[in-house]
Parts: sequence; structure tokens; C-alpha cells
Amino acid sequence: MTNTDTHAHEVSSSPVEIEIRGQVAIIWLNRPNQRNSINLGLTTGLRDAIRQVEENPDLRVAILAGRGEAFCAGMDLKAFDAGDHHDIIFGEGRFAGFVDLPRRKPIIAAVHGFALAGGFELMLACDMVVAGESSQFGVPEACVGLFAAAGGCFRLAARMPLVKAKELMLTGTMITAKEALQYGLLNHLVLDDQVLDRALKLADGILACAPLSVEMGLELTKSAATSQETEIWEQNNALFAKVLNSNDAKEGARAFIEKRSPVWTGT
Repeated sequence: MTNTDTHAHEVSSSPVEIEIRGQVAIIWLNRPNQRNSINLGLTTGLRDAIRQVEENPDLRVAILAGRGEAFCAGMDLKAFDAGDHHDIIFGEGRFAGFVDLPRRKPIIAAVHGFALAGGFELMLACDMVVAGESSQFGVPEACVGLFAAAGGCFRLAARMPLVKAKELMLTGTMITAKEALQYGLLNHLVLDDQVLDRALKLADGILACAPLSVEMGLELTKSAATSQETEIWEQNNALFAKVLNSNDAKEGARAFIEKRSPVWTGT
């Protein structure tokens, strides 16, 4: 999906924007100069956008997309270094106000460019995914002293071969869009400039079906996939609290900001 947005969109100061097309809401992550990395403003904006979609009876489907050259590069480590991470990670809906936010309506991720770390986890929290051929995916948190604590560890382990999920999480290795399709992480892989159109076509397919049937079917399939997640989230948060308070987590963020190799101490 190339950026064909107007100049007015590019200069907008709102970190999240909603574009309405009939019964479909396109939720735009709008920090293009920061690769749509997630800070406190984007977290609040995304949570509010999902609430607006949920509360509007005229809207039945949402598409989550990113402006600029990337879908989302994960958490803004400058926000982490500044101490804003608690609300970003542990606020309502958990990471970005989204990955564990209760909702009844389907959300399609329209992915182009990088979907990394928390950005990959946003995608995994969506119900369906359309991606462009140049997209790349990964959870490189371990490389900066963290781990994929926004659902990435257990959602990847549930959706793709376990040995490959471990490789991604423990080495920070990225995979291509073609590989993501092969591992069952995508619904459709298309040319980069066709991502949004294909996501809208997928939304049209949902709109052609009965609203109550879609809602009930989504609820049941999500229940089947997440029946163990409540317990896992509790363990996830306990483990991540230890990592967040570690010296290595502070060092990883600072090394990234300072563009140098981190010096790990294991503490």
C-alpha cells in the first residue's frame, strides 16, 4: 500500500485518524515520520477509535492501516525511556489500547512495509490480515532487552510452527510476507499498492453477511482461540514486569536511541 494520502493527512497532528467509507471505518495510525511507532498519544487515540467503531451502529467493520512507509514499528522507545510505558503496555486494552480490548466487530489489518515488535502484535490482534508483497514481520524485542509481551509470544506460538515461533522470538529474525503467508499469518498477499483495496473487498464480503451472524461467529471463534489467554496474560504480565525493571531493558532502549550496540549484564 503506497501512501496516496493527501497533504492534509500527512501534516495532521492527530496520531490516529478515522476515515468512514459507508459501513467501514479505516483507522489510520498517523505518525508516519516515526514509522507509526506507539507512544501514549497513539495509544489513547487507537483505544478511542475502537470505541467509536464499537458504539456506532452504522459501522460494521474496521480496517487498521498505517500512513507513510510502514504499518507500525512497535513501541516508541523514546516513550519507554521517558517512563510512559506503563500506560502504553498495561492500560485498558493492554498494549496500544488495542491488543486485548474487548470488541464485537471484525478488524482487518492492512499491512505494508514493516510490522515489527508491537506493530506485529497489533496485526496478530486483528481478525484478518491483508499484506503487501514487500512487507516484513518480526518481534525483535529481545534485541533491545524486552520480549514480545503484547501477545506476540503466545499468539505466534499458537499460529505457526513452534520451532519457527521460537526462532523469531529468541533471535529477532524477520520474515517476509511470502513466509508469513506460508505460516498462515495472512489471509491475502497482494501487490503493495493493492493492500487497502483488497482489505476493502474483504470488508465487503463481511458486509454481505448477516450482522448478528458475523458478531456471534466472531465471538465464538475468538473464544476458541483465546480460551487460555486470561491465565497466559497474567503470567505474561508477571514476567514482563521483571524484564521492564531490569538494567538490560534500560540499556536496550538507550542503546537503540544512541545507535550503538547494547552492553548486556543479565540483570
